[in-house]
Amino acid sequence: MSDLKPQKLIDELDQILDRERTALMEGDLGKLDGLLAKKEKVIGKLNSVSELERESLAQVQTKLSRNQQLLDSAMDGIRSVAARMAELRRIRKGLDVYDQAGRRNRYGTRSGAKLEKRA
Repeated sequence: MSDLKPQKLIDELDQILDRERTALMEGDLGKLDGLLAKKEKVIGKLNSVSELERESLAQVQTKLSRNQQLLDSAMDGIRSVAARMAELRRIRKGLDVYDQAGRRNRYGTRSGAKLEKRA
């Protein structure tokens, strides 16, 4: 694979990582799927090139780490929202309370009940 230019691949990966960071910062998670495919392709090509210099990859490694932290934070946020929504669905179904003997009682909510907002 002597036709591959390592610096060109590193520059391409650098641009992909910048676009990935922008998508993460803007919350545009839909763009991540396409960027991931491109990133994996370029990294695969980089893995097949043997004459890479470590200094050339240092900045890209920093960006990879930074983006991974952003991805982890985004996933934590999504998990928190999912947990909160599940809790709200559970609450809408009814309320569990415990009596003095420690027995659980469920009080169901009326279906179709509406909350009226007043000024």
